[in-house]
Amino acid sequence: MEGSLLDKSLNPNKLLKEQFVSNLTGSSLSEIAALSTIVPALVVLRKWSSGDNTRRDAAKKNDDKVLPVRKDWMQYFSTLVVDYLTVVLPVLLVFTVLAEWAYTCAISLVIPIALYIMFKRSQSRLKAGLSQLPSLRADISSYRVSVVLVTCLCILAVDFKIFPRRYAKAETYGSGIMDLGVGSFVVANALVSRQARNITSMSFRAALSSISPLIFLGFARIIFTSGVDYQVHVGEYGVHWNFFFTLAAVSILTSIVRIHPKYCGLVGLLILAGYQIWLSSGLNDYLISDKRSADIISQNKEGVYSILGYWGMFLIGVSLGYYLLVDTGLKGKNRNVQVVKVWVLAASFWILAIILDNYVERVSRRMCNFAYVMLVFGQNFQVLSILTLAGFISYEKNLVLEDAFNQNMLGSFLLANILTGLVNLSVDTLSASSLTAFMILSVYTFTLCMVTGLAHFFGVRMKFW
Repeated sequence: MEGSLLDKSLNPNKLLKEQFVSNLTGSSLSEIAALSTIVPALVVLRKWSSGDNTRRDAAKKNDDKVLPVRKDWMQYFSTLVVDYLTVVLPVLLVFTVLAEWAYTCAISLVIPIALYIMFKRSQSRLKAGLSQLPSLRADISSYRVSVVLVTCLCILAVDFKIFPRRYAKAETYGSGIMDLGVGSFVVANALVSRQARNITSMSFRAALSSISPLIFLGFARIIFTSGVDYQVHVGEYGVHWNFFFTLAAVSILTSIVRIHPKYCGLVGLLILAGYQIWLSSGLNDYLISDKRSADIISQNKEGVYSILGYWGMFLIGVSLGYYLLVDTGLKGKNRNVQVVKVWVLAASFWILAIILDNYVERVSRRMCNFAYVMLVFGQNFQVLSILTLAGFISYEKNLVLEDAFNQNMLGSFLLANILTGLVNLSVDTLSASSLTAFMILSVYTFTLCMVTGLAHFFGVRMKFW
């Protein structure tokens, strides 16, 4: 009797769930562009519609405090709920029940933004003399939160049939919106990294200490997935490798090979070019094959070899962060110049991604090839460029929702992973109806936002570094 209980899996549908996210081909680049328009557009419209007097007064009172203390909890959480209803819930709808209308949704959001800017720009110029223009750093902060929010939503939504399969990670070539998750984290970290700010005082020992949480989380994930028989798609990173190990490996390489941020972009491009030549010379056939020998590298070949691509991506991100935030300054008079640079970069990366995808090698997150890196930059800078539009009308700080996630970015991501695991172990996600799935996802995202907001309200910050 005891043996039968021990043999009973905590995750009886493990094989079915693994098959559910396997052998997928992704969506089109145009659909990825449409989805990448919707999220920041919702944030921009919410910022324009939110009241500014209370936020400005609250911000002034707490300028000297690292973690703002908000006495009016009713106002704080009511604002947070409105942020959820106007940003997170619409994103959830677009990624599920409205997935077939992604292009329509994108256009319907772009039109009012364009019209509003046209009619209000002259009025905002009059106010500009009395208000301080927002810095690009605030837009990057908003963009990083958008990356985390979409990632947290997708990691659970992908286990339900209501989430389109084309949005999930592609098996080999092609790209779904989820394929951009790990790359977006790398870019988001690179733009505001110590290297991008040209802070090189950290010793190698200190660098190892700073990445120890990532290594710990990587091994914790291995232990958890093995302990509860959780579904793992081996073709994603390998047998043992995972997202946290990739981030840690990139940090280690960057600490060992120290390069001035001015030259990081060139070095990153050379690494990517060399890696792409290696891939095209036969490494890609090895990486996409199902054959694995017993050694640790072969068991985790996707995760190990793709480090080169992610490292090149990180170095380019460092160079861009330095170029946008440090080298040219953040004064109000440079705001328009900075915004133009972001838009030009977004368009340039998209063009490069399309060229590489068509004439060199198709986009592949599994290998982190050159086309994938350019697509990640194109999509991320597209999001950032749309977020910069908020500054043309509104000069307010980030939304309460953004402030909350920005204070606990790692903590919110870990909470999302824990909640995702609990849902998967307690609910048969594959047989859930569309209504049930949407209700579960709504409760999940609302819980995530409220708990993160609660931590922000009381000044709790999960920070290992």
